[in-house]
Amino acid sequence: MTQAEFEAALRTHQAMVYSIAHHFFGGSGVAEEVAQDVFLELFQAKRAPASPAHLTAWLRRVTVHRCIDATRRSGQRHEVLVENMPEAADRTPAADPLLRDLLRALVASLPDTPRAVIILRYGEDMDVSDISETLELPERTVWSHLQRGIALLREKAARRLHEKDYAPVR
Repeated sequence: MTQAEFEAALRTHQAMVYSIAHHFFGGSGVAEEVAQDVFLELFQAKRAPASPAHLTAWLRRVTVHRCIDATRRSGQRHEVLVENMPEAADRTPAADPLLRDLLRALVASLPDTPRAVIILRYGEDMDVSDISETLELPERTVWSHLQRGIALLREKAARRLHEKDYAPVR
């Protein structure tokens, strides 16, 4: 890969790579490090992906794998306790920042693979077949992670709302 090709790839795909890492880590500085690692790996690659579509798929796959690696290296689970989440209003518009923060916290509390699948599906608007190719998982496995992830999100949200309903009034 020439210097000009690398710079073009960086300009074209840096937002996507950072977005995946940012959603995976909930906006921490680790997302920047992961994005840098991904582009360093691209720069050092002996053979660059052959086409723009292959490059995009390669960058997505490497980004998700680097996010999972960073989580395992740190030994930290990016779980958020239900007690630490912000209160959500009963009737809120879809653009409510508290609701958006609550959803981000719930997604951040998912295990690594379901979190990656949810982020790629809803954050990057990828099809299940594309996610399957990116994560090198069978499509049925991606569907399973997607369904389990959504079920976990529903359960955690319901638990959070249930606790709110029975919280003592002060």
